[in-house]
Amino acid sequence: MDTTRPTWQPPLIWRAAQLFARLVVALVARLEVSGDVPDALRRGPLILAANHISPFDPVVLAAACHTRGVAPRIMATGGLFRTPLIGTAMRRAGHLRVDRGTAAVGRALDDAAAAVSAGSVILVYPEGRIGLDPGMWPERGKTGTARLALTCGAPVIPTAQWGSHEVVPYRAPKGLLRGVARAVWRRPVLRVHFGDPVDLADLAHGAPGAARQATDRIIDAVTDALGPLRPDEPERPRHVDPGRPTDTSRSHRHRPRQV
Repeated sequence: MDTTRPTWQPPLIWRAAQLFARLVVALVARLEVSGDVPDALRRGPLILAANHISPFDPVVLAAACHTRGVAPRIMATGGLFRTPLIGTAMRRAGHLRVDRGTAAVGRALDDAAAAVSAGSVILVYPEGRIGLDPGMWPERGKTGTARLALTCGAPVIPTAQWGSHEVVPYRAPKGLLRGVARAVWRRPVLRVHFGDPVDLADLAHGAPGAARQATDRIIDAVTDALGPLRPDEPERPRHVDPGRPTDTSRSHRHRPRQV
């Protein structure tokens, strides 16, 4: 890695927001973070690939990343950027807009590639949405994360999380107050694990189907990292959100390795 190349510096507003995220998480739950991000990668270039289970995920991951000295730029849905105040704060913090389902969605990958090339840490959700697998295991991923990694040559760290679905329901803001009140009372454990970098070296030359193979490899790594976070919930989660739909059309066949 060229250490003389200038790297992106997280704005003060984002550093402050990460501290605030830790406070918010501490008020509603208990946070347990395992694994680590190597010192050489903490300031980028790096891609964190996380499973997506709740609207509360960005807050939990912001807090978890702060414990490891990482300030990632989050690839987030365009709807957040159109929200007053929140959208302005996200732009100033350096996060990246993804307008799913529009002709502009391809621009998000270009923006992310430019950010990684500038030395940023990028947090992405390879599934492309909050997963709807009945067992809440990672779904078959979109190829954008893999294409980003193969284009930029940046390492990918699988980042698994579990528990945020017990705080904020799928259909938030509907049910938000009830979910948060229940979490404050029950104090669920929110677990985040940073895994080992995914080996994509053999796919770096762009062979046919490389993006799909790399995507499956990333989702497999996230699934393997998730397994130990939910050892007593191997098939279905204990906490059932009645407002969460299910969709098996994008189910991923992999299941975590037995330890």
